[in-house]
Amino acid sequence: MIMTRLLTGGAIFLAMPGLSIPQAHAASVLDNLGIKQHYEQCLSLANLNPAEALRSATEWSKAKGGAPAEHCLAMALTELKRYPEAAARLDALGRAPDMGSLRASVFDQAGNAWMLAGNGAKATASFSAALALSANDAELYADLARAQAMQKDWKAAEADLNAALEIQPRRIDFLILRASALAAQGKLGEARDDADAALKLKPNSAEALIQRGDIARRAGDVGSARRDFQAALKIAGGGETADAARSELSLLDEAPK
Repeated sequence: MIMTRLLTGGAIFLAMPGLSIPQAHAASVLDNLGIKQHYEQCLSLANLNPAEALRSATEWSKAKGGAPAEHCLAMALTELKRYPEAAARLDALGRAPDMGSLRASVFDQAGNAWMLAGNGAKATASFSAALALSANDAELYADLARAQAMQKDWKAAEADLNAALEIQPRRIDFLILRASALAAQGKLGEARDDADAALKLKPNSAEALIQRGDIARRAGDVGSARRDFQAALKIAGGGETADAARSELSLLDEAPK
């Protein structure tokens, strides 16, 4: 599963696009179609050589390969970073009645592809369609919140994360996301409570430390912010999280004294 980091006004939003159909669901559908092996080979090719997979899946689709061919085609487009095309095809696939129980997963994929395309409004529509089919899915509520955050609709993002946390109250990433949405609305006390709750569940969470540091910075507590960013950098070591911590520390150093 791909993980991309969206830094929105100093707040951390983790978008986790799910760009493959869950195998537990896909297997039964593909067994019925008698083309499971062809589909799996196509998906493998999409990872290794997306241009060739696109050509192959297009031919397969023209030969009436149906939903598996269309899904593989969309995955190839995703790997080629042709996100709007991939998202549009996934939305169309999600509307297909013969997709049955897979429709929610495919709409979720469409939403994540729209997120990668930078289109929060269309992502919101796709995630909402997924939730209409799977109303108790905490991940879908969190995905919808990320789409709302992309549009800076922090109040809607907060509401969606409230729903996600009602279903899975101990999810650290959801707590961090809600802290970000609350902080963006100026609700710093509530945001701090969520960041602290996340750190209570996982004291070495670099993401939670960065979020709490951002809240402290917004509140004018530069010392606490610096300590949290430094602690996050030490824990993260390298990668995107470490880069985010360094960026926050640089902002503190550049701020007027």
